Amino acid sequence: MAKSIVVTDDTFEGLVLKAELPALVDFWAVWCGPCKMIGPMLEEIAAEYEGRLLVAKLDVETNSITTIQYGVMNIPTLILFKNGQPVERIMGARPKDKLMPILKPHLNSGQG
Repeated sequence: MAKSIVVTDDTFEGLVLKAELPALVDFWAVWCGPCKMIGPMLEEIAAEYEGRLLVAKLDVETNSITTIQYGVMNIPTLILFKNGQPVERIMGARPKDKLMPILKPHLNSGQG
């Protein structure tokens, strides 16, 4: 069962931008209530779409370089990267049934 991975300013390029799979990055912070609300849903998505989607978490408090580079001003912000490029940006907490129609067109082929 896949889980989300933690990325930092130092590991972002290697783990997200060079990933073979589309990578959904959750820009979050420990003190953010809505971030905590969507955390379990993102873990569920990571397990359900294992092999088709990488789910990563980046703490904006300790990784300001990447946060600034991608213009993240509000959290939670989810950015979907494909082939090293941001292809979708979702701001704010959304339920899974509102999130998946945005993500599915970008996923690698397979079930789901």
